[in-house]
Amino acid sequence: MPYKNKKDRKIPKNPPKGTKAHEDRMERQRARRAMDKKGVNRKGKDVSHKKALKNGGSNKDGVTLESRSANRSRNYKRKKK
Repeated sequence: MPYKNKKDRKIPKNPPKGTKAHEDRMERQRARRAMDKKGVNRKGKDVSHKKALKNGGSNKDGVTLESRSANRSRNYKRKKK
């Protein structure tokens, strides 16, 4: 049965190829794999980008290992002084 209302459609777990969200997801995955290849123990930690991907950052700008709470608590929407 076709969907009549867009709100009824299921949201895909992974974004479609060719979208900005997909490119960012792949960039995060490359950063995690690079850390694993170096042999870094990242158990319980997140790979954090020094410049956020949503703000135009990439792996070339640098990545660090950071606690989950610190990495996910940043508010990039807040105005910077």
